[in-house]
Parts: sequence; C-alpha cells; structure tokens
Amino acid sequence: MGLASVIYNGVQVPLKFNSSLSRVSPTSPLFQASKWSRVQFSYPHILPLYAVGRRCRRRAHYSPIVCSRGTEQEEELSNSGATTSPQSYDGIKNAEISHTTPSIGDLEEKNWGRDNYTSSVRTVALWVCTAVAFGVGLGLKEGVGKATEFFAGYLLEQSLSVDNLFVFVLIFKYFKVPIMYQNRVLSYGIAGAIIFRLSLILLGAATLQRFEAVNLFLAAILLYSSFKLFSGEEEDTDLSDNFVVKTCQKFIPVTSSYDGNRFITVQDGVWKATPLLLTVAVIELSDIAFAVDSIPAVFGVTRDPFVVFTSNLFAILGLRSLYTLISESMSELEYLQPSIGVVLGFIGCKMILDFFGYHVGTEVSLGFVATTLTSGVLLSLMKKSD
Repeated sequence: MGLASVIYNGVQVPLKFNSSLSRVSPTSPLFQASKWSRVQFSYPHILPLYAVGRRCRRRAHYSPIVCSRGTEQEEELSNSGATTSPQSYDGIKNAEISHTTPSIGDLEEKNWGRDNYTSSVRTVALWVCTAVAFGVGLGLKEGVGKATEFFAGYLLEQSLSVDNLFVFVLIFKYFKVPIMYQNRVLSYGIAGAIIFRLSLILLGAATLQRFEAVNLFLAAILLYSSFKLFSGEEEDTDLSDNFVVKTCQKFIPVTSSYDGNRFITVQDGVWKATPLLLTVAVIELSDIAFAVDSIPAVFGVTRDPFVVFTSNLFAILGLRSLYTLISESMSELEYLQPSIGVVLGFIGCKMILDFFGYHVGTEVSLGFVATTLTSGVLLSLMKKSD
C-alpha cells in the first residue's frame, strides 16, 4: 500500500512518503515540520498547532493534525502551490493561529538581536583595548609624541565614524534591509573602506610632501564640513533623489525583493543583483565621500602616513559592532554633530596656522578633541535625562 495508517490522538492520519518536498512551499510551517521526518502530509486541510519550547530560537515543534483525506483536486492545488490569501500558510490564514502564539520569525529575530548586542559589546571593547595597547606600544617604541598623534587621530576618526553611522541608518531604512543582514553589508563595506583609505592616505602623504599649498585646500574642506555640521543642517532623509543611490540604481540591474543574504540571484533566467548588493555599493560610495573630510582631518594632526592609516584602521574595524550598539540611540545624541563640527573647524584652523608657521602642539589638539567630544555626549545625555 502507498498509504500508512497511523492513529494520532484518535484521528486517522494518512501519510505519503516522499523524499522530495517540492509540493510544499518552503515558507510553509508544513515544510518546516515535515523536513525533519521527510514525511509529507495530506494537503491542504491541516491546522498547524505550534508548541514552541524554551529553546524556540534553535527549534520549533509542530503538531499537524489532519482533518480529512486528500483528494485529487487537493493534489493539483498542492502542485500549483496556490494559496487563498497573500497572508497565508498554504491556504490557511495567519489570523486563525495568530492569537495562539507569536510568529516564529519574530522570536528568532528577537533572540538574534539580543545575542548580537551582547557580542557587539564584547567586540567593541576588544577593539578599543587593542587600539589603546597599540598606542601605548607605539609610544614605548617611537616616543610619547607618536602615541599622542595616534590617540588624537583615533579619537577624531572614531567620532567621524559615529557621525557616518547616521547616514548608514538612513541607507538601511531606505532599502529596508532586514536587521539580520545589516552586519553582512557593513562587513563588506568596511573591507572596501580599508582598501580605499589606504590608497587615499598614501596619495595624500605624497601630495602633501610635494605641494604644501594643498594644506589650504584640505583646510577649506574641513571648514566647510564644520559649517555644515555646526549649523545643524539636517540630513536628507529621502534617498530617492540622492545622487549615489540614483547612480547605482541606473547601472546595477536589481531585483525587487531580497533573496536571503545573497548579493546575486537568478530571476527569469537572468543573473541580477539583489537590493543587498545595491546597499553595499551605496555604502561604499558614501564612505568615499566621508573620507574626503576624515582623511584631511587626521593629516591635520599628523603627517606620518603610518599613524594616519593605523588610527583609521582601528576606528573602522570596530565600526560594525559599534553600529549595532548605538544605531537605535544615535538620534538621542543631539549635540554630537555640533561638537564634531567644532572639532573639524579647529583642525581646519590648525592646518592654516601650520601653513603660515604657527604650530599648535599635538597634545593641545588631543586635549581639545577629547574635551569637545566628551562635552557633546554628556550634554546630550543630560538633555535626555531632563
């Protein structure tokens, strides 16, 4: 016989053994239940009853109860994969079971977010401690002056990186990137940023050695960026008219939906990029724009390309985990952007003074940067508490 009779809770359950589960939608709870036992139940008169255990993040247990035997019409319906509602599981509306249990996806995302937050705290602490240890080691080997330059550049680059996260939040919201995939996008974005910034630093160091007047051009960039930040100009929250976004959308054929965490997928027999790849491209190009003011800012503190690159490197490496920690609370740091604007203005003025022979000590720069940024954060927290 092709059917096996099993008595379950007083109900006769017809089973059909099939190594292929192609007749069941991959998103269906029936698929999730049957993929473990490799058994396909009669379709579609099934009411999934969810009994989620304590460890629902790892595994969900389903108890499907079959109410009647499948017919040939049901077989045809199963083959077509049709559903009666766009918000349904194989013809059964979610509303019928939504009052009994929460969504499995919601539970997984909640637990994933909690675990990811804890991991991000450890990662940020690790990179900060590594940067401090590197700075101390640099000071022991090269002298206190080099260590001071490194810490000044690191603090400056870290603050600018936090400011850049405001734009990353807008990009993720615009492309509706699921939270589980945002770290993947940032990982590729950070890798590209390291390569690009290394090239820009080497080019900038060689240019500054040959043409001292370039300092005035870089100082002008910093003063303009300072004015934009200190004046409190709002970021454009509508990215549909953003030049970078429009350029990427024009040259990259993109699907209308995500395909898991894939960057490339096949649609209608044609290889196309998913919105995830488009997001990476936009973040990469945005980082190039960020580097236009961040690299000159560090060159305003030190001319040593090694110190400039290492301070950039340590600030960028912790950026992904830092985003996870503060992405939801960045809007509460109201005075952070103005304080960064003050710092950029100070560095721009310092570069102009250096060009005309009036040198400002690195220790003074480090103290000013640290004091200004700390004041901005503390004022923001005080206003929040009020």
